[in-house]
Amino acid sequence: MSIDNNKYSPCYILAIETSCDETAVAVVKDGHEVLSNMISSQIETHKAFGGVVPEVASRKHVESITLMLEEAVAASGIPMTELSAIAVTQGPGLVGALLVGVVAAKSLSVALSKPLIGTHHIAGHIYANRLVGDIHYPCMALVVSGGHTELVYIKEEGHFEVIGRTRDDAVGEAYDKVARSLGFPYPGGPHVDRMAMESEESIKLPRAWLESGSYDFSFSGLKSAVLNVINQRKMRGDPPITAAIARGFQESVVEVLVTKAILAVKAYDVKQLLLCGGVAANRGLRAELSLRCAEEGIDLSIPPFEYCTDNAAMIGAAAYLKWREQYFTPLEMKADPQLSLEEWGSNNVD
Repeated sequence: MSIDNNKYSPCYILAIETSCDETAVAVVKDGHEVLSNMISSQIETHKAFGGVVPEVASRKHVESITLMLEEAVAASGIPMTELSAIAVTQGPGLVGALLVGVVAAKSLSVALSKPLIGTHHIAGHIYANRLVGDIHYPCMALVVSGGHTELVYIKEEGHFEVIGRTRDDAVGEAYDKVARSLGFPYPGGPHVDRMAMESEESIKLPRAWLESGSYDFSFSGLKSAVLNVINQRKMRGDPPITAAIARGFQESVVEVLVTKAILAVKAYDVKQLLLCGGVAANRGLRAELSLRCAEEGIDLSIPPFEYCTDNAAMIGAAAYLKWREQYFTPLEMKADPQLSLEEWGSNNVD
């Protein structure tokens, strides 16, 4: 469908993201210009538990959401009366955390008489790339986060087809579990990344390629292999080799992710590869993917660090797909922890 880009411009979307442990609110103009992007992180709160506690996360969102809304609107310079729509992460995510954002968005939608746009969290990660440059279709997205590891074929704007997904642990989960076994505090992923980048030694660990031609991923076996190395060394009384294990683990993860992404790009003959999600901030992955794409002549898009982890600007970017179609969400919308990316996107195409 041909869309008139100027018909509904300027469009100011107030976006809310509360899918996990960040309370985030942003104001985004025309789907790509970030006017404000406020984030209240709960890392220090959950560090004491070694991971995110859903009930605690929900309560912290309740405490923070009003202040985040006020700060984001004030920083944007756009009066609430001039907002075009209210967007919110509908799913996937922790249901209690999602509910806080959904209730806040519905309340604003009613109070301001503005349309409501329920938005998919992973679509947000994908369209974070739109905040820093154009997306060229068809394209392929490598989504890597704490809860998701997927390869998504995007034939045209808003049309998603998941061609590969994790069969067990997502890559972010694997990083956190390995980090815990190596003695790193939560969140452990950045510690593993730093240690891997600094280490001169590496322990060879297995790669899970699965069956021929599969774009799926599996990291539970790799996690078990790391634990096996650690436990065997402890039983023999050998000194720890934390850095070498971290590097070996990261090399295994990165090789599988990069190789499968490159194969998918070639098989689907796409114009661009998008790296998306919290693990897109991993320096080892960014470096290797950039190198391989340069060697293969593949156009690669990677958001800056602030748009990799959960934020509301990415939700505003994805919600703009719905705005351009004037496809809005009824107030009966419910938070949906299992929301399908493909079904959410199907409303954007004929």
